[in-house]
Amino acid sequence: MMGERISPALIENVGRMSGMPMGPLEVTDSVGIDTGLKITRATRIEVLKSDKPDIKEEILAWIVETANRLGTKAGKGFYDYDAKGKRTRIWPGVFDYGRGSWKTDADPKELKLRLLTIQALEAARCFEECVITDPRDADVGAILGWGFAPYTGGPISMIDTLGAAAFVERCERLAKQHGERFAPNKLLRDLAAKGETFYQRFAPAKVA
Repeated sequence: MMGERISPALIENVGRMSGMPMGPLEVTDSVGIDTGLKITRATRIEVLKSDKPDIKEEILAWIVETANRLGTKAGKGFYDYDAKGKRTRIWPGVFDYGRGSWKTDADPKELKLRLLTIQALEAARCFEECVITDPRDADVGAILGWGFAPYTGGPISMIDTLGAAAFVERCERLAKQHGERFAPNKLLRDLAAKGETFYQRFAPAKVA
């Protein structure tokens, strides 16, 4: 979103409007912006086999290597923090990134949809890669781990409530508008075709 010149303040407010206790930039500060940069670079090199950084990596590299802001642990990241580590404001210098004016009129509903959908899609990919095998772990881990919107029940419950077919349709629309990162994976398409939910297919074994 920042690569699209959507205002960081709007991104953060939409994150909280979607039900998360922190906006995505504050979450990144908490994890460590340098950690995010290392993961992004390693993924590009080892998984994507690409030598061309995407816009996300460019932004993370700029704030870490040019602005020397690593996140909460360093007392400065996308946000400024006081001596006690309390968030005070979005760092004014972040608005110096790139060229062109920042958009403050983007549709909040669409931004909320994007934020929640991409997280749920990543959870679905974790199932396909056998990183997660129990829907409960995905839902509870997401809510308690980084504050995924609790009212949804978690990313997997959100997909199941909406229905895999409707979620796949949503992902396909977002992929056309915002890039292949929103493309639904094979597992989601299979669930949609068979009318199944994650909690049906990956139902925990009953204890005798």
